[in-house]
Amino acid sequence: MSGEHAPKAPTPRFAIFRAKDARDFEESGIMTTVMPREVEIAGSMAAVEAGMLEGTTVRLLFEIPGLTLTHAWFKSGFPLPRHSHNVDCLYFILAGSLRIGTEELGRGDGFFVGADVPYAYVPGAEGVEVLEFRDSNSFDIRLLANNPAFWEKAVEGVKARHDEWPGETPPSGLVIGQS
Repeated sequence: MSGEHAPKAPTPRFAIFRAKDARDFEESGIMTTVMPREVEIAGSMAAVEAGMLEGTTVRLLFEIPGLTLTHAWFKSGFPLPRHSHNVDCLYFILAGSLRIGTEELGRGDGFFVGADVPYAYVPGAEGVEVLEFRDSNSFDIRLLANNPAFWEKAVEGVKARHDEWPGETPPSGLVIGQS
């Protein structure tokens, strides 16, 4: 069937989702990683070894053909590397705060990032919870942190905050993905 597309799954006309049923984002398989460069591989491995993954929780809340909704919680001091995605992303701050560029954003604020636009943000003192809306069921992440100084600072930051992260709770008070 040359030139024909596979049948698209029907979009529901109505759907309910529950926070307790959210899936682990990594396990969902909707995001693939573009092969990072050597500096990014070494830096991210060092940050993970220092405990970086304990500073974030990301859950897929909802997915239908052509639309995903994700909840991400980045704890205070989490070193989110500069990166891009190959799809448009709309972010809504549910709780906490962040700094993106020179802008301080808090609860109820948000930002849009177009496809392939590099960005990073820094979670505030309470961390930040964001809802991420995407018009795709698959997308990539491309690390754009090819700077050894960034990764050295990231590892230092993780080590400095690591012991405090277990005591942090989401600033919204929501528990996502746990029955």
